[in-house]
Amino acid sequence: METEAEVLGYDEVLAYLEEIAKSGSILGLESMRNLMRELGNVQEKLRFIHVAGTNGKGSVCAMIATILRQAGIREGKYTSPAVFGRMEQYQVAGKDISIPEFVSVVSEVREACERLVAGGKAQPTLFEVETAAAFLYFHRQKCQVVVLETGMGGATDATNIIRRPLVSVITSISMDHMKFLGDDLRQIARMKAGIIKEGCPVVAVKPNQEEVRRIIETECRRKHATLTYSEAKRVGEVHYCREGNEMRLCFSYPPGSMDEASLSMLGGYQIENAACAIETAKVLQDAGLGITEKDVREGLGQARWEGRFSVLCQNPLFVMDGAHNAGAAEKLRETLKRGFTNRRIIYIIGVLADKAHEEMLRIMLPLASLVYTVTPNHPRAMDGQALAAEAGRYHKHVSCCPTVRQAVEEAFSVAGGEDMVLAFGSLSYLRELREAVREQNGKKLP
Repeated sequence: METEAEVLGYDEVLAYLEEIAKSGSILGLESMRNLMRELGNVQEKLRFIHVAGTNGKGSVCAMIATILRQAGIREGKYTSPAVFGRMEQYQVAGKDISIPEFVSVVSEVREACERLVAGGKAQPTLFEVETAAAFLYFHRQKCQVVVLETGMGGATDATNIIRRPLVSVITSISMDHMKFLGDDLRQIARMKAGIIKEGCPVVAVKPNQEEVRRIIETECRRKHATLTYSEAKRVGEVHYCREGNEMRLCFSYPPGSMDEASLSMLGGYQIENAACAIETAKVLQDAGLGITEKDVREGLGQARWEGRFSVLCQNPLFVMDGAHNAGAAEKLRETLKRGFTNRRIIYIIGVLADKAHEEMLRIMLPLASLVYTVTPNHPRAMDGQALAAEAGRYHKHVSCCPTVRQAVEEAFSVAGGEDMVLAFGSLSYLRELREAVREQNGKKLP
């Protein structure tokens, strides 16, 4: 239980973060370099696994972190954005940062920012402050390795201040954040490839697009960086299985080279992410980190990443997924087609207005029986009525619900025990959705 002083300190820190968030996002590393100099460049004393990409970053980070932990390595993990609470962004040994620790590191970063501003330099952005706080926290916690997820991009991302990662990891690349990263795939790929460092190994999910492969390979040659591709097609014997009361996704990679592994993360697209994590673990083995095949297999089995095909209840099967762009929608559709088309599927969808939601609707809606739209609680949210009108071009049975809670109630009222409810779109409404499902499911319990 936190003391009153700690709670007051937390409220003050949140108010500070909300205030600096108003300045928006500014890409570039100058401000971040200034800030870290004020903090003694503590990031230089840490070892990193740096992860960029459009889809799959968080899942790959979760898998790598649990593999490291299984190998007895004290690992830190920094991910963004926060979905279910700010504390989840900063983890050491699988545990969220505490409120007192969070208040302490952000307060120290705030003091450094105030010194910069007093000296005539720019106020760092919210993401720069959060990232600096992560570096400070992991240094205080004496982490042996930090799994570091980029924000939106790569080259100009605040995390890219690090200089020599153990390995740079690039997950699948597709169209997203076009306002900041560029309006075509080549520009976005160049930004993601910006995390590749001179002489440092690279693991990348093998892109389907030749233009993206060419950019990654060219950058690796230019930086004298060895490149290893992971490929989902090298995975063998993929099937859903049960271990106790838990459904799991089982596979081998590559066939015959490792005992069967399993994931609690059920999305079929997690196979691609697992292959990437396995190849990353091999590079870390070569770097002398002492990771065994058993560590890899058991680490994958223990990995959790809530919000990515997360099962919230079983009757009906209620799943939430953070798919919010066309690339993620393609992978989510394949998961449904692989194991769930024997069920009637009911959708709940909420999106942000600046996302490529029309293509996502075109990809996903043919598999739905009913569709409910909602308006996420976010400044950039697309109005649920407007989304319903757009979805109506692809599906006959679309309704807008005034609140997320009402959409959940409607879905529970129409879903039979063998049906599936799938909520997807913006990450910004998944916390509210999870709470509503837990409340509604509790009403059904005896």
